[in-house]
Amino acid sequence: MADSIMSKAATMEIPINSNGDTGTLPEDDSLEQDLQQVMVSGPNLNETSIVSGGYGGPAGGIIPTSSIKGPAVRFNPEYLDRRRAHAPGPDIRMKSRGAGLSKSQSAASQLAQHTDHVHCSFLFLSLLGSSNNNTGNSTEEVSRGVAVEKLDSVKKWGINTYKCTKQMFSERFGRGSRTVDLELEAQIDVLRETKNKYENILRLATALISHFQSMVQTQQALGDSFTELSQKSPELQDEFGYNAETQKLLCRNGEALLSAINFFVSSIDTLVNKTMEDTLMTIKLYENTRLEFDAYRSDLEELSLSPRDAAAMVRIEMAQHDYQIHRDKYERLRSDVTIKLKFLEENKVKVMHKQLLLFHNAISAYFAGNQEQLEQTLIQFNVKLKPPGSDKPSWLEEQ
Repeated sequence: MADSIMSKAATMEIPINSNGDTGTLPEDDSLEQDLQQVMVSGPNLNETSIVSGGYGGPAGGIIPTSSIKGPAVRFNPEYLDRRRAHAPGPDIRMKSRGAGLSKSQSAASQLAQHTDHVHCSFLFLSLLGSSNNNTGNSTEEVSRGVAVEKLDSVKKWGINTYKCTKQMFSERFGRGSRTVDLELEAQIDVLRETKNKYENILRLATALISHFQSMVQTQQALGDSFTELSQKSPELQDEFGYNAETQKLLCRNGEALLSAINFFVSSIDTLVNKTMEDTLMTIKLYENTRLEFDAYRSDLEELSLSPRDAAAMVRIEMAQHDYQIHRDKYERLRSDVTIKLKFLEENKVKVMHKQLLLFHNAISAYFAGNQEQLEQTLIQFNVKLKPPGSDKPSWLEEQ
């Protein structure tokens, strides 16, 4: 109740005119005068005070600013007149903005295109880098796999070489056993002995060709000398002529015999250095396989005699597996050697029968002076007669 009365009293102290404006008070008159003075002469900073408290606070909150000095602000009424005198028009700043708008838009579009290009380039380089990384990783994995395979092969080769070397020394010193096929070993020994004998025949036949060719060349030179002397010696023309004809005939027969012997040597060379050598290469592989088989067999026998624990049983199973692999390989190569020896024997008999018959008939016909039989022998065995000087290189080959 008391509060409402006090609020009414305070309200009644503020006079209101008919227009709703506040009445003229002494404080309002002083404030209006101060504002007019500020508008005319500017604020007087020397008389300004800073109030640190609230409105109506104590005087202790007033801080005098007489020490602050600054220029006075003066009111210029002509400034407003000049502002009103100018007609409204387009703003200069808007013109400048409008003039530079197209340039700004083009620059912005170029900047956007450049940004897109840079972004695409960055994406391309990122994809390329990722692809290069993937390629590098795959290449590294492949190279690592190859290295591991090589390492495993070297490891297996070392173990195999050690076992075979151990088996070989055991056999030589009589402390190890070896697998022997008596029938096959006898055939192999016969083949090696036959090859050595055939190589001797080949060597002797080659020497015969060399010597006989020298004799034919000598007969050719001798016949040419007789022909030349028959022309320069009228008194001995007939005698030199007979001898010249005889030497030329011997020379022709000698060339025919050389063709037969060359054919004989060529066939023997093919038989010895190709057919027999191929069989001997298979025999060499068979012997190496036999050594490996005996090495793994001995290893399995040693493991079988050792104590049977879990680790030993695993080693025995692995040794049994390796033993079976080498046994199959050994059996396969032994079968190959047996078949090749059989075919070689048949081929040898067939070839040598033909070549020995050719050699006999050619030699007999030549030394018997039977030219017709010699030529018939060459035709029978399809031997082509080489012309004189065919063994010499041509002029183009010499160049």
